[in-house]
Amino acid sequence: MTSSAPSLNRIRIGSAPDSWGVWFPDDPQQVPWQRFLDEVARAGYEWIELGPYGYLPTDPARLAEETSARGLKVSAGTVFTGLHHGPAVWEKTWAHVADIAALTRAMGADHLVVIPSFWRDDKTGEVLEDRTLTAGQWRDLATQTERLGQEVGDRFGLRIVVHPHADTHIDSEDNVSRFLDATDPDLVSLCLDTGHYAYCGGDSVKLIETYGERIGYLHLKQVDPEVLAEVTANEMPFGPAVARGVMCEPPAGVPALEPVLAAAQRLDAELFAIVEQDMYPCPPDKPFPIAERTRRFLRSCGA
Repeated sequence: MTSSAPSLNRIRIGSAPDSWGVWFPDDPQQVPWQRFLDEVARAGYEWIELGPYGYLPTDPARLAEETSARGLKVSAGTVFTGLHHGPAVWEKTWAHVADIAALTRAMGADHLVVIPSFWRDDKTGEVLEDRTLTAGQWRDLATQTERLGQEVGDRFGLRIVVHPHADTHIDSEDNVSRFLDATDPDLVSLCLDTGHYAYCGGDSVKLIETYGERIGYLHLKQVDPEVLAEVTANEMPFGPAVARGVMCEPPAGVPALEPVLAAAQRLDAELFAIVEQDMYPCPPDKPFPIAERTRRFLRSCGA
């Protein structure tokens, strides 16, 4: 049977440790890294992200051997930042970023996904700071993120893509727009995570059509609207919301991925679209069949 879906020839599909329930470098509830690599390749993916630094081998030669043996390539690394705290946290931030950026570059990737710090703990729900930034903190967030983009570009040849994320200060449509309007397009692009953006009330297609030149990378995921309504009503933190199943297997949730991929294809850009179905914790045998079905679904969309 031939697919009637248009070919999304500018979209490169991949997956990530996150889709295997991996949130930490080392955790007894997570599958071993060898099993992740074996299964992500068997499920039909060619591209992967590094996931939490230290989960996959951090020696570039070893990691290159392990990935190439399975026909895998790395699309990006991921860093966590609290840049709204201003210049005082720069040295600590750079110490965290440098090793990950070096490994990302060594693996031939071009992108570094930047996740803002959480305003409440994603496991315990403890409120760590005010969920609303002051004008001064917004200025610091913008200028320090530009600085990060400049330094990562100059030293490692990588492009930063900032990831709007639930329970962070870059979350809703208003906050994402404010962040993009305050930062230099030459230094700062966006990693649009369709699930997180929907979780926070945003419309991914509208964002792509409004800020197309700023979209540098995609994470594909969906939210279960019924679970999200419960999460919102109970002001549930992100970690417990994930354990409750707020992120679900496509095409069961929202947003519909076909129009998102079609809007991304219309941009004049080659884009990675990395599948990330947040599942922590999860039984070790759960991720692979989901990953295989998701790859099949995305092929039916033309990707």
